[in-house]
Amino acid sequence: MKDSSGDNQVMSPIKRKFWPKGVPANGSVPQVTLPHYLETAALRYPDKAAIIYCGRHISYRELRQHVHAMAGFLQQKMQLARGDRVLLMSQNCPQFVIAFYAVLQLGAVVVPVNAMCTTSEIQHYMDDSGARFAFVAQELLKQVVPCMQSNREDGLRHVMVHSYHDFVEDLADPDLPDFVRQHSDLALSDGMVAFSEALQAGLSAGAVQTYPDDFCVLPYTSGTTGKPKGCIHTHATLLASLVNSAIWRNLHAESVMLSVAPMFHMLGMQNGMNMPIMLGGTVVMMPRWNADLALKLMEKHRVSVWTAPPAMVLDCFSQPSADQRDLSSLALLSGGGAAMPEAIAAMLKTRFGIVYNEGYGMTETASFLHCNPLEHSKRQCLGIPTQGVDSRIVDPGTLQELSQGEVGELITSGPQVMKGYWQNEQANQESFLERDGRVFFRTGDLARIDEEGYFFMCDRLKRMINVSGYKVWPSEVENTFYDHPAVHEVCIVGIQDSVKGEVVKALVVLKPEYKGQLSERDLIAWARENMAVYKAPRLLEFVEKLPKSNTGKIMWRKLQADQNNITGEKV
Repeated sequence: MKDSSGDNQVMSPIKRKFWPKGVPANGSVPQVTLPHYLETAALRYPDKAAIIYCGRHISYRELRQHVHAMAGFLQQKMQLARGDRVLLMSQNCPQFVIAFYAVLQLGAVVVPVNAMCTTSEIQHYMDDSGARFAFVAQELLKQVVPCMQSNREDGLRHVMVHSYHDFVEDLADPDLPDFVRQHSDLALSDGMVAFSEALQAGLSAGAVQTYPDDFCVLPYTSGTTGKPKGCIHTHATLLASLVNSAIWRNLHAESVMLSVAPMFHMLGMQNGMNMPIMLGGTVVMMPRWNADLALKLMEKHRVSVWTAPPAMVLDCFSQPSADQRDLSSLALLSGGGAAMPEAIAAMLKTRFGIVYNEGYGMTETASFLHCNPLEHSKRQCLGIPTQGVDSRIVDPGTLQELSQGEVGELITSGPQVMKGYWQNEQANQESFLERDGRVFFRTGDLARIDEEGYFFMCDRLKRMINVSGYKVWPSEVENTFYDHPAVHEVCIVGIQDSVKGEVVKALVVLKPEYKGQLSERDLIAWARENMAVYKAPRLLEFVEKLPKSNTGKIMWRKLQADQNNITGEKV
């Protein structure tokens, strides 16, 4: 795809009215790579804590040494080369950061994999990306082993396995999750290497020339009509998002950031890993969400910045201990993925003096795209297009631009927009268009612009369910359900939920011979074994038939509207 950043844009009078003071209309994207920032931070702040994880302080000097050692092992022992794709599957931990930056140092490509994925989903990522290397956390190895098939030349050749406890300061700490405390009990087969052994080898990598426009990260977004699609991101697209976000939100080297959103997700990767390293700041990293522990860590380490989805924020500040903690250091609470409910926003403002800074982004835009100005925020709002971003509302059918207040599809152009979908020309043709000398990406979100230039989400052009910020495409879930021998027909709908935003519900028509032989709970359990947990329905209902249009298509919109006041079997 062509560069979507375009020439410098002229700011409209409406947009200029609420534009943050001191923020340029068009940000300058640094002509360096992500590892450059780790090197710079290690030179500037060698003894400063880069990561605080389960009581362990890892300095920038130590982090750089680990990254260099891992890069040396990957290059010398595994022959990882420029352009190779590497799966990275883990909960948040220092090993995730080390692996990520070691791979990028060698000019290779990270393929982040959701830790909840099943073997069949991992197999798709491996096959589609062509990955032959993987970093895998110990407890997730069982999902990956079947992909290491010795009789297949295109299977995983090398798997690096890490144990979280290797970077833990005190294994007796009562706040440690059990999966972190678990000691290494690795029965490593051919092709597997322990992460700790690779670091201890102390090897050095030969220099590899890398460039800002090099392809470096391939995150997958769930498919609207089938399998997930890979998003081609470069150092430049990721840095455009990071640098502009830092300027917009007044972030700096003394920022202390809480990282708990999963780093295999773009929200966590960009805000909880790449952002603090780019700034030379400190990240307080949690392996898994724990509301009471988050409050404790924010107080103890004087956390100043936290980026999280609304569901996590609600859980945190609903804890009885929230009122007893000193959270005066928290200067910025931001996020996106779902609208912040009015009641929660009001509670944050009244009780804690915090305004939740809502933004809008996608995997395809490296997270940061729109944002509310800090001094002029609107609630349940996507904000305004940020530096260098041109977003418009068009008619989904004709693609003609619509007037202020009219609802249409949001299209966007900016330096953080991905370069295209990986090896999927049809998806690229459907998703990109050229206008006024710029390349625009079709988001599939239906929105409107108010009289002051702020964007508001209205609906979705594509069928999508938002579960705590995770995108679930109903057609993908339906395709998996049809693999079950008892399922005759199925329709997946989204049900409104006060905590998660939406939850997934399945309406299932069983084949006659299976009626009375299979319970709703049985089918939910099967779904959880065959797809990532967040995709699997929490609600399921057996029905006699599904309504269809004159053309024979299942009327999912009608079902979704009808079902939002009905509950089925819930687990």
